[in-house]
Amino acid sequence: MPTSKKLLEVIKIQTELTKLGLDLGAVMQHAVERILPLVGANGAVIELADGDEMVYRAASGIASDYLGLRLKAASSLSGLCINSSTALVCVDSETDHRVDIEACRKIGLRSMLVLPLNHLGVTVGVLKVISFEINKFGEEDIFILNLLTETIASMMFLAERYDRNALFIKATRDCLTGLANKAFFMDRLRTTLLTRNESSRPLAIVICDLDGLKLINDNHGHRTGDVAIKEFASCIRRVTRELDTAARIGGDEFGIISPLKSHEEAEELVQRLEKEVAKPLLHETKTMHLKASIGYAVAPQDGSEIEELIDLADKRMYLVKRERYKKAKIQPR
Repeated sequence: MPTSKKLLEVIKIQTELTKLGLDLGAVMQHAVERILPLVGANGAVIELADGDEMVYRAASGIASDYLGLRLKAASSLSGLCINSSTALVCVDSETDHRVDIEACRKIGLRSMLVLPLNHLGVTVGVLKVISFEINKFGEEDIFILNLLTETIASMMFLAERYDRNALFIKATRDCLTGLANKAFFMDRLRTTLLTRNESSRPLAIVICDLDGLKLINDNHGHRTGDVAIKEFASCIRRVTRELDTAARIGGDEFGIISPLKSHEEAEELVQRLEKEVAKPLLHETKTMHLKASIGYAVAPQDGSEIEELIDLADKRMYLVKRERYKKAKIQPR
């Protein structure tokens, strides 16, 4: 049996998850972050089934960079967990024929524990903890994590009782803006880049940061700050197309994936968004003037790897932000 200290920590995490309410994306991400110290794992993942694939919908630790990763259910321990609906332990990924060995090596794990997440009597996903060490997880870890999987599964039930399609939507949408969340953004970006070929159209990855949100929150309160975030999301919707993917990927950070006919269309998208954001926003008796720093990268001209494209778009966005604040002679906030 685990110590009373660990059991109290489990109760604390369960309470925290419950307080997050129906924001399933936030519930899953909070769970994988809090689980790490609980079982001494190097990483944690929640994967949801999508057809014949398992998709990383929340990730922490060494798995953080692989949010949106897709694995074939038939050749992974997670897929086997789905089919068996029982907890499975991998002692050593190098000798376990049930695992996706290439994915394990890519992430850097050697052992893992996978537990099923049940929704309305059907196993729709798994909670997975991973470690650099061989034979890291045992019966105590299974006992502790089973308590948390029940809570996570219950939150899924509360998020949507009857419609599994709605469960997918709640797991991939940002609760405040209705845009895609970071998990879906990364999933779509990975899938799009993996399926690109020489005849594919150029692809723009746009990173946008809403400037001055802290100032709005400090001067007018967080409710007004939420209004600013939702208005910025609406601006993004008005300048993007159905084939684009728009997402809120952080507190005041947004991303757009946009297939292009030419490289120049990326700059045109940025200009349309800047023009849309510049329109005054009237909220109650206040008039706000929103500003955004925007950077982008285009595949394949700027690269073909997800990390280098996001990093380049991010650097260009911060360069725009620094130049704006430099001209205003104030420090970025």
